[in-house]
Amino acid sequence: MPWALLVLGFACAAVRSQVVAPTPIPTPNDPMPVQRTFQAADPPAIAATRVGVISGTDLSITLQRAIEMALGNNNDLRVSRQEIRIAEFSLRGSRGVYDPLINSQGYYESRTTPVASTIGGAVNGRVTQRQVFGDVGLSGFVPRFGGSYDAVFTSARTDSTNRNATLNPQFPTSLTFTYIQPLLRGRRIDQNRRSIAVAAKNVELSETQLRLRTIGVVAAVESAYWNLVFALRNLQVQDETLKQAREQLESNKRLVEKGVLAPIEIVAANAQIATFEQTVSLAQETVTRAENILKTVILADRRSPEWSRPIIPVTPVENDVPQIGLEMAVSAALKDRPELDQLAKTADINRIDQRFYRDQAKPQIDFVGSYATSGLAGTPNPLSSGAATVPENLKGGYATSLGNLLQQDFPTYRAGIQIGLPLGNRTAKANLGRSLVEAERIETLRTQTEQAIEAEVRNALQALRSADARVAAAAAARAASEELFESEQRLFRAGTTTFYMVLQRQTELSAARGRELQARTDLAIAISEFNRAVGSTLRIRDVSVLK
Repeated sequence: MPWALLVLGFACAAVRSQVVAPTPIPTPNDPMPVQRTFQAADPPAIAATRVGVISGTDLSITLQRAIEMALGNNNDLRVSRQEIRIAEFSLRGSRGVYDPLINSQGYYESRTTPVASTIGGAVNGRVTQRQVFGDVGLSGFVPRFGGSYDAVFTSARTDSTNRNATLNPQFPTSLTFTYIQPLLRGRRIDQNRRSIAVAAKNVELSETQLRLRTIGVVAAVESAYWNLVFALRNLQVQDETLKQAREQLESNKRLVEKGVLAPIEIVAANAQIATFEQTVSLAQETVTRAENILKTVILADRRSPEWSRPIIPVTPVENDVPQIGLEMAVSAALKDRPELDQLAKTADINRIDQRFYRDQAKPQIDFVGSYATSGLAGTPNPLSSGAATVPENLKGGYATSLGNLLQQDFPTYRAGIQIGLPLGNRTAKANLGRSLVEAERIETLRTQTEQAIEAEVRNALQALRSADARVAAAAAARAASEELFESEQRLFRAGTTTFYMVLQRQTELSAARGRELQARTDLAIAISEFNRAVGSTLRIRDVSVLK
């Protein structure tokens, strides 16, 4: 297959950003592509000794697809997503403090007490009282202004041997409402509202941490992907160099047969072939290592079906250098870097703590109000002399007692102020002081982080410009080495130079091609690192961190 068709096929596959069918592996006899294009890494003649992969099961993969696989399989990102869910449940749990609490109790009691006086209604010197008691209450906190409420309904049935009891049995009932409203400490913020606010910020903080880890994963995929591209192309270059050395050996043999060259030149050609074979083996090892690094980034585990397949990257190497000045790059980084957003969320939590601890340093002054109503009914006691004087509205059973309760004929009101003044209040003051120092620490960390970010942007921009210049210089050096090698071959065939010079030019050409490949790979990685430094990695790669 001509190399032009292969390059065109890879370019189309990169535009579609989809996994394409495995590309046939070219043989060493296929011509080398022009180095100036440096498009997708065409698969070299992969040796049968590749460890851990099955020949003929190539997996052609674009950079975008590799990023998608990594984002779906990365364990760190899975942990981050789980941390977000944990933070969301914590927030939900914090809000649950405002869920009303229903409480109830019921019991039966029999109590016998000694009574020495007949005025106490005793029979044989004692009084026995039996009671069935029950209550149900509703209590909770108010989301605004820090108030709390409590409502309790009680009812009972009481039997007594007391002869003076005018109602026996009797059914007392009561309904009590109580509300406590902080007037100073706890009115603007309390522990409940603080916990909810901090939990909400922790959710945002977890999302920021997920975004930061996502950027790291994308950058790692890009670096591993371009390094694999380099390794495959470098292996291709070394294969081509070995092929040329073998062709030169055949040429030397023909010239020796014709008596033009001395037989020692065949030995020299064989020695050069042995050297290039070692280089090919090392390049093959580099391919395996680079491929395994990429696999560990994009695959979930070693049981993945792609783990034993050779990976063929098909996205052309990026040479579109961002054109941006230092000031704009630094400004973009200070705006978009997740590290600063993370510090901002931490500062928000600290401000919540400051507000709470400052409030806790105030005196405790609460308004307390309550309202209660009671009901009573029962059967007049025939043994009691006062049974005849029992009002008609108190005669009856449990239903009559409830009716008296609802009519609110027996209300009780209470309103007042309760004050708490802790002497010294050192705990609240110490907590406030600690939160103020924490704010200073966060600001110092922010200054330090901004400085580190600007240094990263400067280094990334310098590396970008340096890599761009190196690509141009390496391309020129490679082109010159090709011309020198071709010229030296012509001179050798004409008998005006030595085979030693041909070998030297061939070695120089191989090194120049390798340097150009490395320079273009370094440029692609420099572009990736610059995008990470200015915080644009996710936008460039069209990756969204969903909340």
